[in-house]
Amino acid sequence: MSEAVAQQRTDGAIRSLVPARMDRLPWTKFHWSVVIGLGISWILDGLEIQIVSESGFQKSLGMSAAQVGLTGTIYLIGQVVGALTFGRLTDRWGRRKLFIITLVIYLVGSGLAGFAPNMGFLWVCRFIAGLGIGGEYTAINSAIDELIPSHYRGRVDIAINGTYWFGAFFGALANLYLLNPDNVAENLGWRLAFFIGPVLGLSIIYLRRHIPESPRWLLTHGRADEAERTVDEIEERVRREGGELSEVDDSRAILVKPEDAMGPKVLWDVFVRRYGRRTVLGLTMMVTQSFLYNAIFFTYALVLTNFYQIDKAGTSLYFLPFAAGNLLGPLLLGHLFDTIGRRKMIFFTYTVAGIVLLVSAWLFQAQALSATTHTIFWCVSFFFASAGASAAYLTVSEIFPLEVRGQAISYFFVIAQCAGAIAPVLYGTLIGEGKDRMPLTWGYVAGAVIMIIGGVVALAIGIDAERKSLEDIADPLSKVSEESGAAA
Repeated sequence: MSEAVAQQRTDGAIRSLVPARMDRLPWTKFHWSVVIGLGISWILDGLEIQIVSESGFQKSLGMSAAQVGLTGTIYLIGQVVGALTFGRLTDRWGRRKLFIITLVIYLVGSGLAGFAPNMGFLWVCRFIAGLGIGGEYTAINSAIDELIPSHYRGRVDIAINGTYWFGAFFGALANLYLLNPDNVAENLGWRLAFFIGPVLGLSIIYLRRHIPESPRWLLTHGRADEAERTVDEIEERVRREGGELSEVDDSRAILVKPEDAMGPKVLWDVFVRRYGRRTVLGLTMMVTQSFLYNAIFFTYALVLTNFYQIDKAGTSLYFLPFAAGNLLGPLLLGHLFDTIGRRKMIFFTYTVAGIVLLVSAWLFQAQALSATTHTIFWCVSFFFASAGASAAYLTVSEIFPLEVRGQAISYFFVIAQCAGAIAPVLYGTLIGEGKDRMPLTWGYVAGAVIMIIGGVVALAIGIDAERKSLEDIADPLSKVSEESGAAA
């Protein structure tokens, strides 16, 4: 059989080398276009969160502190609704259609927020922007996993997830200038800040139009000829860019018989019966990292102001190195998840992050830290935690069958968001007025232990997915056996 031609059997099954051909591709400019075109999603999310956290619109729109907090909550609710809605649609309609639609939704929501005349209008815009970003998480993670060769999938996915912190870092820098009334009028600065994301999104939407649909998705949805043509075009582009293509062993072909039925019974069978251990793994990793991140990220400013007497404006300066540590972790450690392996590296990053946090808790209670040294401990802890948290998203996106990948990402994302939402309220209560350090110390200890437990669970029941084809990690639901044509 030619590499470029799928074989159709009389029983309706399709034999294809599409996955093997995608995984054997060398790294070229095509893959950089995928990374740049799709990876902006996390930058936009980090940017949005940081802009709202500074609440520059509070005075202009006459909002109370509680209403400012509700603005952030509405954005997160939008993310949850967007993830659930578009997670299902990306499995039904395809990755490409959704990563165009969700970006447009975000552009509309965030862009209109800059024109908000009142609080209610702002809230509607924040919900719409959240819808778009929530949908982006599901469509983008699915597309990246399915387009990037298996040898590079781990480092690429982890690095892209980590760019959330580039957005947060850039947002903090922008706020330092735009929210300073000496530089920009008070009612104008926060509006300009809301336009940063849409400008970035508009600059990248053209590139997305040239990113193809996932050939894997096409193959498992009965569009084998289109899948083959798409891979042909990718390979031709790789050749034009100087890449060399090796022959693909015919034994690596898979046999699929696409079916449309993916209802509740199928989902129950996948997540509970067939891959129950993986569901426990995904839930543990996502919930533990979300709890720790929300606990520290949303209360770090309170710790600095209440215990170290740093004024509110000065907390942004301390946030910059914190964001930098979170960004550097995935970038510098990501390749180790492809070489040393997923389980070992997740255990290592989760555990080291927890241990550093434990040490800082003891020093905090002993009053041996300053605002600067405490921030340094946070930077070190989250240098490792950020790589581990990014690996959590990678894990849930690669260990379940392709036909439900978008939904898997959405379900775990939503559960993690709900669990993480408890942390800011809990840790805010532990901080109190900043008079007693003991409650927060125990909070830090609890967060560290929770993170270490996540690492131990990953080591015990994690999946060695490094350098493996997605189809070797989890059989597509449409895969059938060569002999009988029955489901594998």
